[in-house]
Amino acid sequence: MPTPQRPQRPSRPRPAPPRRRPPPGARPVRSRKQDERPRWGMRVATGLSVLVLGAGGIGHAVVSSLEGGIGRVDPFKDMKNRPQGGHGTNLLLVGTDGRDTITKAEKQKYKLGGAPCHCTDTVMLVHLSADRQRASVVSLPRDSYAEMPAHTDRTTGKHHESHPVKLNAAYAEGGPTLTVRTVENMTGVKVDHYLEVDFTSFMKTVDAVGGVKICTARPMKDSYTGLNLPAGTHELDGGQALQYVRSRHVDVASDLGRMQRQQKFMAALIKQATSSGVLLNPVKFQQVSTSALGSVRADEGFGTEQMLALGKAMKDFGPASSEFASVPIGNPSFPVKGIGSTVQWDAKKAKKLFQALRDDKPLAPAKPKPAAGAQKQAPATLVDVAPKEVRVQVYNGTPKDGLGRTVDAALRATGFATTEAPLNGEVRELKRTLVEYDPRWDRSAKSLATALPGSELKAVKGQGPQMKVTVGSDFTKVQRVRAESRQTGEFSTVTGDEVVCP
Repeated sequence: MPTPQRPQRPSRPRPAPPRRRPPPGARPVRSRKQDERPRWGMRVATGLSVLVLGAGGIGHAVVSSLEGGIGRVDPFKDMKNRPQGGHGTNLLLVGTDGRDTITKAEKQKYKLGGAPCHCTDTVMLVHLSADRQRASVVSLPRDSYAEMPAHTDRTTGKHHESHPVKLNAAYAEGGPTLTVRTVENMTGVKVDHYLEVDFTSFMKTVDAVGGVKICTARPMKDSYTGLNLPAGTHELDGGQALQYVRSRHVDVASDLGRMQRQQKFMAALIKQATSSGVLLNPVKFQQVSTSALGSVRADEGFGTEQMLALGKAMKDFGPASSEFASVPIGNPSFPVKGIGSTVQWDAKKAKKLFQALRDDKPLAPAKPKPAAGAQKQAPATLVDVAPKEVRVQVYNGTPKDGLGRTVDAALRATGFATTEAPLNGEVRELKRTLVEYDPRWDRSAKSLATALPGSELKAVKGQGPQMKVTVGSDFTKVQRVRAESRQTGEFSTVTGDEVVCP
């Protein structure tokens, strides 16, 4: 990607040329190459980053210059009987399915072949609280069972009465307007603004902010996307990020697991954008925002003034300010004649979730505040198996009295299920701490060894599920560890700070 040029200041102000807007509801005129976009799972991350990157202090002129790059649509045209508006602001972020804005080499490298369906690949409803202190992001599965409202097909001109479909078909048949109508009918939440983003702007945004850090406790490999990440911490560039957020075959959760990875990536992107100095540097801000806005389409009401107002209010925004949830699922494989398998929502739980959005209430459970004067803990290392699931018997392998009790207490403090009854080891001159385990519980053993830096792992067939730790004279500390955050609370929610790398 060529290095962006630093904007040059003209010798005297020049009036901005008038911009020609398309008629309301018209699609921007684009070349065939521009119109075809590759299928991917996280175009919407770029849409949210636009809000974060619109922070106050950058200035009206800079943001105004960026607005011209946004394509305009009228998703609210002729809409009637809409839900009543609540507190805060609701944005519908969608990513459409296409493939032609990338090179042949990139298609091959990132495995982006196949025919586009011209439908929404990803749909997220974002609620910005009235006090601008919180963003609640709710993922709507693209295969959700939906009752599409009566409409006229934008391609054939044929009128259709209301009928069952998968949610992602709404865009194919009726574009942004039918997508908004369908989502409002399903959720009862009034959509205030519409943002539609594509693959190219996503990759460029990731590269422009300097990459995004992702942590994974286990290897992630998907032959369909080419993703191949060993366990650990990774700095992903735009192409690698694309593979990460598109992958559906790294676990049994398929699309639902992919949505959780998309949410995790959004939190990491927010962290990078808000901590890298982009928001305080007008030149860098303009470079990043130009990339982000390059292929964004939005409603006419989302312009310079709205971006500046939101940005100013969100100037202290960070990962902890965001919370992520998915619509509660009743049946992940609900069969529908003529459509196939769909995702059926849990009607009762989904109704409560969307009522919380309308009432401007947090989705994540409140976190207990740290005690006054409490010392800040060091970041925990990510492990595959949660410490509470690992049973441990500690032995003291040195002549030092009380070392077994010390290690047992420290392991228990970080979550391991110790016996609280340490014993003396058969060997009392052990130099290196030893972790013995049954090969059937090797993942648990690796989590335990991570908490004991420098320890040695030894497989013992038939030992059973309990780990055996013999503390050696090399012991220095127990490292805090944690498993990947699981969605918690009534709405199965995580906050951004729980899923980003420490």
